[in-house]
Amino acid sequence: MPSIEEVKHYLAGEGIEVWQFDQPTPNSEEAARAVGCSPAEIAKSILFIVGGKPLMVVTSGDMKVKSSKLKQAAGLSGKVKLPLADEVLRHTGYRPGGVCPFLLPGDLPVFLDASLRRFARIYPAAGDDHSAVPISVDCLMDLTLAQEVDVCEPLAV
Repeated sequence: MPSIEEVKHYLAGEGIEVWQFDQPTPNSEEAARAVGCSPAEIAKSILFIVGGKPLMVVTSGDMKVKSSKLKQAAGLSGKVKLPLADEVLRHTGYRPGGVCPFLLPGDLPVFLDASLRRFARIYPAAGDDHSAVPISVDCLMDLTLAQEVDVCEPLAV
């Protein structure tokens, strides 16, 4: 399991700072309060199991993933489910609440939802539930080798 120190070291090598907070940042609302931005600017990293295959979606904090769009974008069929905590740790190396798109296993596909493009800067976690990384979408795509997709719709208010 990568530690926040390993993520910080990796990102420092790319000239990117990791912000750490005293207050917890396990979800979009709490992370937005800590960062001082809107929940939409928080880049939440969500693991899905699609037809038995794990994949990561990074999307805006004000969006929800549509299963049908995700299956189409990933070229997969079968049931789309959210994994249990132990599956999240096994497939990503991170515990729920601190899942981030950095230093993931090489065989885990990463998809970045186009909803993130609304912002010049977004804030994913850095491997624990007290952190955020100020980064552009393009830089995040480069570092994660992600594929940009349109798989989300706004959360119901």
